[in-house]
Amino acid sequence: VQLQASGGGLVQAGGSLRLSCAATGRAFKTYTVGWFRQVPGKERELVSAISWSGTRKYYSDAVKGRFTISRDNAKNTVFLQMNSLKPEDTAVYSCAADNVAYSTNLVVLEYDYWGQGTLVTVSS
Repeated sequence: VQLQASGGGLVQAGGSLRLSCAATGRAFKTYTVGWFRQVPGKERELVSAISWSGTRKYYSDAVKGRFTISRDNAKNTVFLQMNSLKPEDTAVYSCAADNVAYSTNLVVLEYDYWGQGTLVTVSS
């Protein structure tokens, strides 16, 4: 499974962006997928996660109510819609997938596949 994140860019505070995580490999549709972000000098943090079916979702407190995660398994893609962006959302965003098929557990100790990051910059 290979993942590719895209959709980052420069946006003003209050604006929106939609990130995409496109994957190769049929098994991707059976995996939990997470979106992470990292700022230089800080630890990587889990922003959101979605179960293979799309029925279970997790959001960190920092983004709850502003970000929405979704997936289109027919297109092997997971999305992160980011609204009401704040300067503190500025980071490199990466997607990752767990290789446990059909898991209903959103708590993933270690993700197995990672895409390259996409930079999101929110100006004040």
